[in-house]
Amino acid sequence: MINKQETLNQLHTLKLKGMASVYEASFAMPSHETLSAHELLGRMTQAEQQHRVDQKTTMFLKLSKLRYDAMFEQVHCSPERNLTRDQLLELSDCSFIDRSENVLITGSTGCGKSYLACAIGRQACALGYKTLYFGMNRFIERIAQAKLDGTYVKMLNQLEKVHLIIIDDFGLAAMDYNLKLTLLQLLEDRYGRKSIILSSQFPVSSWHELINEPTLADAIMDRLAVSAIRLELKGPSLRKNKKK
Repeated sequence: MINKQETLNQLHTLKLKGMASVYEASFAMPSHETLSAHELLGRMTQAEQQHRVDQKTTMFLKLSKLRYDAMFEQVHCSPERNLTRDQLLELSDCSFIDRSENVLITGSTGCGKSYLACAIGRQACALGYKTLYFGMNRFIERIAQAKLDGTYVKMLNQLEKVHLIIIDDFGLAAMDYNLKLTLLQLLEDRYGRKSIILSSQFPVSSWHELINEPTLADAIMDRLAVSAIRLELKGPSLRKNKKK
């Protein structure tokens, strides 16, 4: 005769936690609600699949290092912000990643660019896309450190495997020639294959001037902005509204 507790222990030993939770819950079911073997197996399989999805999402969120624990439901949409719910819905399935499109978010300080970028990043993690967030200063530090310790090529190879990279506050920190070359290489590696989100206080029309290196600027903007999704946020600072 099969021992229920022994079976439960075996499920835990095999690290089938989703299946184990449903199987254990079935012990307390009244006799008239007892599931057939087929129904029980179906529920256990569904629970295990969902458990693994949840684990993967948790891991991706931890590795992403998102600045904000942001969610689409909390993103404020209004005509004043120049952001509609339809625009968010178009981004919510992250199909732009499958199409290898970039997203460029611009607007004045405090208008919610970083929060929106992180909301997209969180959604991407939930849908199984590896995501990595950088503030511009951290991105510069990461590149400088990789060049110093000889892991620069390894870093580029690792970044190439990430489905979505977010670079926040683009243009606030000065870019030297090496940084511009790295940005170009990053975009070249991802062009037509992966996606990148850039947020900036400066309008896209001024980015060529920010890069301040005509040949590199042409190459960078060609790979970055062609067929990119552009979101130009407007309105007063949300931080000031929160303080009020």
